[in-house]
Amino acid sequence: MEVLQGVWEVIKSIFLNSGYAYFFSDGGWKNLVMIIVAFFFLWLGIKRGFEPLLMIPIAFGMLLANLPMANLAVQYHDLQGFIDLVAGRLTDEAGKTLTPGLMDFLYFGVKAGIYPPLIFLGIGSMTDFTSLIARPSSFILGAAAQLGIFIAYLVAILLGFAPNEAGSIAIIGGADGPTAIFVTSKLAPAMLGTIAVAAYSYMALVPVIQPPIMRALTTKKERSVVMGNLRPVSKLEKILFPIMVTVIVSLLLPDAATLVGMLMLGNLLKESGRTDRIAKAAQNELMNIVTILLGLSVGATTSAQAFLNLNTLKIVLLGLLAFGFGTAGGTLFGKLMYLLSRGKVNPLIGSAGVSAVPMAARVSQKVGAQENPSNFLLMHAMGPNVSGVIGSAVAAGILLTLLG
Repeated sequence: MEVLQGVWEVIKSIFLNSGYAYFFSDGGWKNLVMIIVAFFFLWLGIKRGFEPLLMIPIAFGMLLANLPMANLAVQYHDLQGFIDLVAGRLTDEAGKTLTPGLMDFLYFGVKAGIYPPLIFLGIGSMTDFTSLIARPSSFILGAAAQLGIFIAYLVAILLGFAPNEAGSIAIIGGADGPTAIFVTSKLAPAMLGTIAVAAYSYMALVPVIQPPIMRALTTKKERSVVMGNLRPVSKLEKILFPIMVTVIVSLLLPDAATLVGMLMLGNLLKESGRTDRIAKAAQNELMNIVTILLGLSVGATTSAQAFLNLNTLKIVLLGLLAFGFGTAGGTLFGKLMYLLSRGKVNPLIGSAGVSAVPMAARVSQKVGAQENPSNFLLMHAMGPNVSGVIGSAVAAGILLTLLG
């Protein structure tokens, strides 16, 4: 009998010191809810294919962060916090000294502003700016699609968010995950997990969110416009473009230089014709490694305590507002170009001015083809689409200059 009692005490002790027992403690249900949310995002990435390259690592990071007692949630929000954590000076609410875990070290690359620029380097090495160079007016559509950022900023201020928090929320409207992460890590790091999840969710939902807005703001005649061929672009133009954009934007907005500079360096590596080996490394090995580290560490910031609150719902709704107004802004400027060109520009390409490359351009192509099967808008929409990548980086520079 004593042996059975001893075995029972051992089993009881193991259970009480396990993560399972935590679910029955005060607040343990929050971790369980977040684990279910992580399962849902994993389903979206794996089954539905919604931005799987980042959705799956972020969702798995969320899962790890909410496993009780695993010490896999990010425990600091700024660089001084990282120093204090490593030095053993950071404590929890009960006064217990926190010990750094794996995610704390991986997250340093986000907080120090390392991962997002490297992602931009990879994006630049895969991006073809030919459509934008052939039709420079696409810059206007890319800029117009950033309208949602500034409208969402004003609404967030009215809802009581601090200016730096409002700027971080608003950048979701650019539909650019790395930019949203970069800006939020500088302005409102405590909100990083929520904003990253919202940004990538809306990027994945581009084919669902954009078409109703595009159809509501355009007529059948406008959507049926067939655009002419783009002019040929020379090799010299392709080489000079990233150099000149870097110089012009960086001198105008120094805070945008990091993202724009890395984006354009990647593109120059691709277009120069002399650096194929490192251009391919940026497109593949570097991009893949940084994507894993970025997604996993960002997901690890979504602890139950940081994620489950009323502000999360506000952020998600404001992100949707920003994205919707961004789509509307690009489409309305597309209508203006339709009028000024006397019907030669299809306004649907304006909706591609958000930074979700190339998904937004594909949506423009799909909606246009539904009205006119002979219509081929993809190459024309790619101009505003890649312009949106630059535009979101510029918008990030403006926010960092004004609020940083």
